[in-house]
Formats: sequence, C-alpha cells, structure tokens
Amino acid sequence: MDGSRHPVSVADAVGAPLFAARLDPYRSLSRRGFIWLMAFASVPCLISGVIFASAGAWPVTGFLGLDIAALAIAFLVNYRSARAHEEVALWRHELLVRKFRPNGRSRDHRFNPFWARLRINRNEPVGVTRLLVTAHDREVPVGDFLNPPDRKSFAEALGTALRQARSG
Repeated sequence: MDGSRHPVSVADAVGAPLFAARLDPYRSLSRRGFIWLMAFASVPCLISGVIFASAGAWPVTGFLGLDIAALAIAFLVNYRSARAHEEVALWRHELLVRKFRPNGRSRDHRFNPFWARLRINRNEPVGVTRLLVTAHDREVPVGDFLNPPDRKSFAEALGTALRQARSG
C-alpha cells in the first residue's frame, strides 16, 4: 500500500482515538544549515584546489571536489531517511502502528488493545533502549529512531493510554 491511501478501519469510523502520536526522526541540521555547511566546507577546498592546480598538482583539485560531493551525498541521504516516520493511534478496540518508509510507502500493524503489551528494554546507564508492542506471537518495534528520554516519555504516555483503553 502506498503512503497516500490508507484503508479505513472500523475503529477509524467510531470516533477520535484515545491516543495519537506521530514519531519523527530528529535531524539537527536544517536545509538552511546544510547550505551554510556546504558553503563553509567548499571555500577552503576551492582555495586549496586553486593553490594545488597552480603548483601543477591538478589531480588534488579533483579529490577535493570528491570530498565535497561525498559530504553533500551523505547529507542528502540523511535527509531522505528523515522522511521515515511512525504513527501510533489507539482506540478502545484497536491499536494501530503505521510505519512509513522514506519512499512514502507504509505498513500497518493492528493489535487488540486488550492483548497488546508494551515491552520496554532498559539499560541502566542509557535508559530505555527499545520499545516493542507485542501480542501473542507478534512484536513490532516502535520509535527505534528516538533518543532514550523521548522513548521513555512515549512509553509512559502509550502505557497510560493502553491501561485506559483496557479499563473502560
């Protein structure tokens, strides 16, 4: 299924979810910051390239250009992967985890909230290292790209919502 069309579940038609969250990977450098970084990285390479070319070592200029191209490609790949995200929605009768890939395609994972459990892996110095929604023999990782404090707060919020859905 593509990212632009999603099947409507029975729970979607019932009403607003008890809990809804969109999880996005964090990227510290904006597009504007990327342009500034490339400008600051390119100027020294350009100056060095001119110096080496004028000294007769013209192949060095090509390698300096490759350095800049590699840096640009690395950031562009990073920005593309940032388009991946997850949506988690909980109704009284359904927990939906929708995972979007960078190309926009999505995959839905549906659970009954009465059977769904949130498994939290912890490492004492680090904190929450992994979250898994489990039910019967299925498990789906959630928020793998989040940092440990964000994983912890998300786990607390989703755990509270799951308890609320089961209680009433």
